[in-house]
This record gives sequence, C-alpha cells and structure tokens, in this order.
Amino acid sequence: MQYQVPQFIEIEDKIFGPFTFKQFLYLVGGGGISFVIWQLLPTFIAFLIAIPIIILSVALAFYKKNNRPFIALLESMFKYSLGGKLYVWKKEPKKATRTQEMEKKEIESLSLPRLSDSKLKDISWSLGVKDSLYAEEVDRNKRSS
Repeated sequence: MQYQVPQFIEIEDKIFGPFTFKQFLYLVGGGGISFVIWQLLPTFIAFLIAIPIIILSVALAFYKKNNRPFIALLESMFKYSLGGKLYVWKKEPKKATRTQEMEKKEIESLSLPRLSDSKLKDISWSLGVKDSLYAEEVDRNKRSS
C-alpha cells in the first residue's frame, strides 16, 4: 500500500481568505484594540495611540526579516534587553614590575666582549647573544604569569 507524503509542511494553511490563522488574529486584535481606544478616548489622542498599534499588528502579520517572522525578532529583542549580559574576556595590559624593568636594563647594559677585529662578526655575535638572552627573559615571564 502506498501513502502520499505531504510536500509543503512548513507553509501555513490559508484559513481566512488570503490570511493564515496567525495573521488573522494579529490583524483582528490590532483592529479591535484600535477600535476600543477610538471609542474611549478623544479623537486626537486615540489617533496618536492607535496608529502605532495598527503598525505593530500589520508588522506582526506580514513583515519578515531574514525569513523570520517579526514576532521572533521582538522575542529576541526582549530576551536580550531583559536578560543578563555576561562578558567573559576583557584583556587588560599588564603593568611591568620593578624586577622585570631592572632585568631588562641589565640585559641592555650587558657589555659584550670583543672576539675579533671584524666588525661584521662582532655585530652578528652580539645579536645572537642579545636574542638568546631576550628569549630566556620571555620564557621566564611566561612561566611566572
């Protein structure tokens, strides 16, 4: 026996003419609230209050942002604004301590012996020694922090 598989299960059924049940409720609710406000309040004040309600009900019924209904956007907005915010990481620059500053000055003021008369060899040797001393200092700082 073969069964027919539904094809468009994500699309809501149109129950009230071109409107789905949710769209119909949003429009009737916004219209009903606007009508009650129009009857109870003076015309000018009712107009100022009813226009945003009508705009909200039309947006709830028809507006979609990134293929998501407007109600989901409002829900996310309220959850974010009312919920707690947790900041996990804030990087703050470390302050250099006296011992680190003194070690750095000692390394810079370290006198290097002359090995040969060639200036190029002296420079390359001094760079190698300073680099290795600096690398040792960085390693010590990493271990201490």
